[in-house]
Amino acid sequence: MEQKLMIIEDEPLIRNELRTLLASNGYEVSAPEDLTGIVEQVKAEEPHLILLDIKLPHDSGFSVCAQIRVFSNAPIIFVTSCSTDMDELNSIMLGGDAFITKPYNTAILLARIASLLKRAYPAHGSEQLKYGGAVLHLDSGMIAYGEQKAELTKNELKILYYLFKNAGKICSRGDIVEFLWDNQLYVDDNALSVNINRIREKLAGIGLENFIKTRHRQGYTL
Repeated sequence: MEQKLMIIEDEPLIRNELRTLLASNGYEVSAPEDLTGIVEQVKAEEPHLILLDIKLPHDSGFSVCAQIRVFSNAPIIFVTSCSTDMDELNSIMLGGDAFITKPYNTAILLARIASLLKRAYPAHGSEQLKYGGAVLHLDSGMIAYGEQKAELTKNELKILYYLFKNAGKICSRGDIVEFLWDNQLYVDDNALSVNINRIREKLAGIGLENFIKTRHRQGYTL
């Protein structure tokens, strides 16, 4: 079953950018242009997850979130230019599940969406990611290549998840650390190097030599 995401955003450029990003990643997307009576639209469409701005023309995103929480437990991600601690605190207190500031990192946003959907709707969660003949098993924390398998720690699994989701792109060290931090995994720059080296050793042990490539002063890529 395709999951429906609703974008509640009054700025056309950002709304269309988000709609294109989400649709290209396999989601059904609702992005209403007229936000009059938006709470009733949410009730009628029953989206699986909502991306919500704070600054809206008819009502604040905080008020909209509180009204939605009366009838729906769908995950709500605030995607906003409001970046104060009080804004983030209000989003949490009113029932928001995540708070991402603009300009947002698309990979982190997609990872956060996938994580919240899997938590809210376990049956929909993706259990495998594939690239270059390797299969990353998210449910068991294993990576397989041919008949060989290696067990991963939580940090190693999250790092590989981020690299698989961005396969073919260069992932900066800062973005990887930020992704781990956002997932309550406290890894600094030095610890990231240690984890990458351990992952490479495990990959080599199952026949995946040079699977993770270093781009000097840029980051890593598959």
